[in-house]
This record gives sequence, C-alpha cells and structure tokens, in this order.
Amino acid sequence: MVIKKLTLHNFRNYEDETFCFFEGLNVLTGRNAQGKTNCAEAVFYLCTGSSLRIRHDRQLIRRGEDCALLHAEAESRYGKVELEAEIFENRRDLRVNGVRVTRAADFLGNMNSVFFSPGELRLIQDGPDERRRFLNLSISQTSKSYASALLRYNRILEQRNNLLKGHDSELIFETLPIWDEQFARYAAVIIRHRREYLALLSPLAEETHRYLTDGGETLALGEDRENPESEEEIAFKICSELAASYERDIRLGFTTVGPHRDDIRIMIDGADARGFASQGQARTAALSLKLAEVEIFRRLTGEPPVLVLDDVLSELDLPRRKKLLSRTEGLQCILTCTHAERLLSGRKMNRIRISGGKIVS
Repeated sequence: MVIKKLTLHNFRNYEDETFCFFEGLNVLTGRNAQGKTNCAEAVFYLCTGSSLRIRHDRQLIRRGEDCALLHAEAESRYGKVELEAEIFENRRDLRVNGVRVTRAADFLGNMNSVFFSPGELRLIQDGPDERRRFLNLSISQTSKSYASALLRYNRILEQRNNLLKGHDSELIFETLPIWDEQFARYAAVIIRHRREYLALLSPLAEETHRYLTDGGETLALGEDRENPESEEEIAFKICSELAASYERDIRLGFTTVGPHRDDIRIMIDGADARGFASQGQARTAALSLKLAEVEIFRRLTGEPPVLVLDDVLSELDLPRRKKLLSRTEGLQCILTCTHAERLLSGRKMNRIRISGGKIVS
C-alpha cells in the first residue's frame, strides 16, 4: 500500500495543499505548530474514517470555513484507489473511487495505516477504552464483518442503555430479552475476532519488544477474561450474564456486561504495565504493539500498511531510534520531526518542509 498524492482543502490549518509522497521514507519537517501532525492526521482519517485526536469531525474544518475536503490517490496490490472525505458542520460524505459510501465499514480497508505518536502512551497507561479503541480500529481495517458487527453492536447497546434509563420497570423487563438476543449475537462476533487478533498480535509484539530492548524485558498480551470457543457458546454466555445483571443494570442505568467493557492484559516481566511501567517502558511497549500491527497487516492483506510516525524520534534514545528506522525498510513511512535529524543523514528520503500550513519549496 502506497499513498501517491494527498490533497487537503480547508483541513485544520491547510487552505489548499497537495503532498506527493515517495514509496519509501517521507519526512515532514518544520517548527512546532506548523501543520506536520495535521497532515499525518489526514492520512489516518482517510484510512479509518476517524481521527485519533478529536471527538467531533467539525473540529477538522479550517477556522472560518464551512467544510473541509481530504483526497488521496493510492496504489495497492489490487490497483489504484481514490479516497475522499468531505466534512461539513453536521455531516460528512465519504467516497471510494468517486462513489459515495453510506457505511463506514465500506470506507475502511481501502487504504490501511498504522499511526504512532507520543500520545500512544495512552494505550498502555490509560483505561480500557484506549485498548478497545486500538483493537477496534486495527481489526476493522482488515475485517468488514468485524466493522459491521461493531457498528450494529454499538447501536443496540445505545438502545438498551436508553431502555434501562426508563421509569417503567414492567416494560423494561419485558423488552430487555428482545434486545439481549441481538446484543449477544454481535458481541460474540466481536469477542471471537478480538481473540483471533490477539493470538496473532501477542507473539509479534513479544518478538518486537525483545528486539527493541535487546532482550532486556519480556512483553506478554492476553484477554482479561476467558470465553468459550464458538460464537454460539459465547452468545449463550453473554445472554446468561445479561439476565443475571438486570437489577444492577437498571439501578445504574447502563449495560455492565459485554465487549464494550473488556480489556487487554499487557504485562512487562510479569507485572501489569498499566500500574508499574515507567514512561520509557510504556513507550517501548506501545511501539512494540504498533510495529506488530504493521506485520499483521502485511500477513492478512499481503502488503504492508502506510506507517505514520508523528514526532516519535525525539521521544526515543539513539539505539531505539535506529531500531525503529530499521523496521521501516520495505514500506511507505510518513515521519514528522522538527528538523531532519542527523540520524536520517544519508538515507534516501522525500523531505517536505512545512511552514504555516504550507509546503515550502
């Protein structure tokens, strides 16, 4: 997967700019707050249909404007693909090869990307939401069935939570079983996909972490709770847990059972990384997960994703910088930094300097 051209119109601090990327290393340089991260964010948005930085798409529109446009021309093993996102105040239009798609699941997977920045420490240090988000974004890019199940699951979860907030207890108890059957069916699909993904991710992340730390630490991943093997058994288990939690759910006003509450166990040398990892350990663990994600995309799709590294080199010591850059060989990498580091000297790269939301010749 390679992005050839990226055009941004009224996106963040860009008025009208077109980036031309090489197949290998592309380095975006410039002082802080000039738009380097905004460009990296645009790439990720066109790959996933979402941003890692904001909750509402309208925040992506350039100040004073009423819409933003992102357009990418890419090539994959299956041929050329054009992706476009037009963002308005209260809606957006997504297009693949000029055809508007109504489902986010149909937009995903046309151009795959792995994004890493210093903010990815949240993956290790923050609550379960961040780790579930990581799984959802990564799996959805390679599995439309997962993306569709997740969308339907979240809609049912919202309806179920709305019902639980009602005041008619008789209606609640009569209606919950109807929602629970659908809820459990999609929950089982999500849980099965996550288990299979973790089975791929865990050994790859462990090997990458061993490489980055010169064998000094051991990283291990796992599910935070056990589930049956088949989707039918998982669905039955979820239904039973839902029925047992009716009174608690009604009292709290939300659903306390399901994959929206699950987590990943991340252990470094046998200790819970969330509670015991230092900043440096958390950064290395998060980077290991992301580099393992690159390899998963390569195996599942037959080609590597676009790797986006946003202001990462400044956060790593010299040995880890060298090891990270060695893992970018053979794939397209978009790297942002405040200046072209001496570490990059002698490397073949496409250097793009940005100032005030403009490409500087």
